Amino acid sequence: MTDPLFQSLVESFDSYIKRDSDIKLIEKAYVLARDKHEGQMRKSGEPYITHPIAVAKILAELKGGPATLIAALLHDTVEDTSLTLKDVDTMFGSDIAQLVDGVTKIGKLSFTTQASQADNHQKMLLAMAKDIRVVLIKIADRLHNVRTLDSMAPEKQYKIATETLEIYAPLAHRLGIFRIKAELEDRSLRYTDPPMYYRVSNMIQAKRTERESSIEHVIENITELFTISELHDFEIKGRIKNIFSIYKKMVRDSRAFEDIYDLLAVRIIVDRIETCYQALGIIHANFTPIPRRFKDYIAVPKPNMYQSLHTTVLSDDGTLFEVQIRTSEMDQIAEYGIAAHWAYKENKTYSKEKEQFEIAQKLKWYGELLKMSEDTDETDGGAEEFVGTIKGDILDANVYVFTPKGEVIELPKGSTPIDFAYRIHTDIGNKMVGALVNNRIVTLDYELNTGDIVSVKINKNSYGPSEDWMKIAKSAHAKHKIKSFLNKQNRDQIIIMGKDMLDREFSAQKVSESIDDQFAKKHFERNMVYNVPDLYLEIGKGIISPKTVVSKLLGQEVDRDLMLQRQMEKASKQLTTHSETGVVIEGLSSPQLKLANCCLPIPGDPIIGYVSKQSGIVIHATFCPNCGQFEDNRLIEAFWSNKITRKYPTWIKVVGGNRPTMLADVVTVINASSVSIAEVNAMTTNNMEMIIRIKVSIDNATSLQSLMVNLRKVSELYSVERDFK
Repeated sequence: MTDPLFQSLVESFDSYIKRDSDIKLIEKAYVLARDKHEGQMRKSGEPYITHPIAVAKILAELKGGPATLIAALLHDTVEDTSLTLKDVDTMFGSDIAQLVDGVTKIGKLSFTTQASQADNHQKMLLAMAKDIRVVLIKIADRLHNVRTLDSMAPEKQYKIATETLEIYAPLAHRLGIFRIKAELEDRSLRYTDPPMYYRVSNMIQAKRTERESSIEHVIENITELFTISELHDFEIKGRIKNIFSIYKKMVRDSRAFEDIYDLLAVRIIVDRIETCYQALGIIHANFTPIPRRFKDYIAVPKPNMYQSLHTTVLSDDGTLFEVQIRTSEMDQIAEYGIAAHWAYKENKTYSKEKEQFEIAQKLKWYGELLKMSEDTDETDGGAEEFVGTIKGDILDANVYVFTPKGEVIELPKGSTPIDFAYRIHTDIGNKMVGALVNNRIVTLDYELNTGDIVSVKINKNSYGPSEDWMKIAKSAHAKHKIKSFLNKQNRDQIIIMGKDMLDREFSAQKVSESIDDQFAKKHFERNMVYNVPDLYLEIGKGIISPKTVVSKLLGQEVDRDLMLQRQMEKASKQLTTHSETGVVIEGLSSPQLKLANCCLPIPGDPIIGYVSKQSGIVIHATFCPNCGQFEDNRLIEAFWSNKITRKYPTWIKVVGGNRPTMLADVVTVINASSVSIAEVNAMTTNNMEMIIRIKVSIDNATSLQSLMVNLRKVSELYSVERDFK
């Protein structure tokens, strides 16, 4: 084919893809994409086909295989043209169709609100877990987009650039693709902070000639020293650090440009690992090394497979240089990251599954992502929590500890043995009772340090994590697992309580019939009840009354005459509603009632009356901690009236991070729920957590449940619960 665009693509991959069958398949994909995008133009005014060609070229630089290049060419066709995924499958096979589908799904995502961003990022990361090529294609797609941002509207430029810095550049970094990562950062900074971008750029340019001269001088000196030491087969390169890395030091570390001394870097590439250390010895013997600036990433590689020796030295003219020493293989990985391993080789039998396994084995954090994505229940915790896990536990992780077998585990800074246990396995975390660090017993809130050897003690009979663990755990992954356990535990306890309430009602009314899933669903499906445990749960929560269940059951099993007799007997009893409490006591004409201060029951709570010696009948919620101490002969049945117009006070307690706007955010949610606040108490613990106790005036238990659900959506809030004295 003589098409200039296609020929330019061929030139980018002809050094490693040589089979005629592969080239013809790529050509077929190009022709299909060109024809389908016919008449479509980019914002720059160029034909749309120039974009997929550019994306494919970027991937060819990373030695992407034919399937990857074909998917890159077709990545917008299913979304923007009449081509269907089935068409792609028919013409190119299921592997390429799945790649196109993955990229298409990511491309459809809209980043408009915080919640949708979390959901979209989750889908993108899950797509990576299934096939990392999907995200490599998307990163290449994003790189070409930021290269052509000039043609976009300013607000679109800022939005795309911000997403790039927050998601795509860190992903490129963690995949080890330094070249793409640096370009994504520099180009995006130009649109997110133009004044600083041009300021740093101008400062670099101002003395570029002088700095390039310094680099050349140092390279000449090192070359001479290596020659004298009879060190052969080496290559030396020099560079000035990229704009964004300098920007980060100026903004994040509050350093002036003049105070950033390691602007210049020299890279030494040798043939063997032994030679790396020999070269390091020569450098340190002839230049002044800066203390605490030496890093051995050969002995302990970074999680993205990066290996190199790093040292910062002072040259004879007073210039500071960062020196990186590595083998040529290490240099390939440093430049291309995972792509250096993933690069297409025609003499290697291609297997997507084998490739994914090898990547997971070599790239530690990607293996963690695979495990976490398999462990994630989309209905439990939500997208924001998952993305928090990815961003906090993977993108920002910087503590590396060892298992007793020497396996390296990567955790967020500040992590504890609890975080370590849950990273190993959920069951290990749930059954954890203690920990040893470096063969020494430590408390569960011990802060792990890089290099620690951690061993977890478990007990199969352990009751599991407590609420306090939420305050100790650092990683979002561990918090998510603890919360899931506690939620299930609380649910189980409420189910037991609901069953007990219904059993007591059966006993009181001398009902011998039993209930089954069919009965529960038939009569209470409108309450989202589909089986007996669901029914017990709603009874325990006070949403469904045990009397209602018995009534429904008797309505099925008892003849109408008997039902009428029961209703007449009930109607003959005198029912009195205490006007202040809204509580009904059967058979008492003017009961002296009082709502207990210890539990402050509200309509919808299951309640019981306690005949006190001085205060008349005190109404308690049946789940009140004090109920267990009451004498049975002093208890009396009590019910809520159906005609209640007042509001009731009750306490709730929230525990969360000690950020400045936490209290304001909580109050805002309560006000938005049309709930009155009667009293607020807030305090900060020694662990720098905020505990807020709030007395609210509310209609009933259903309204309280809705309020607590809304409060749990507040960022950095660990727990929301009913509070008792």
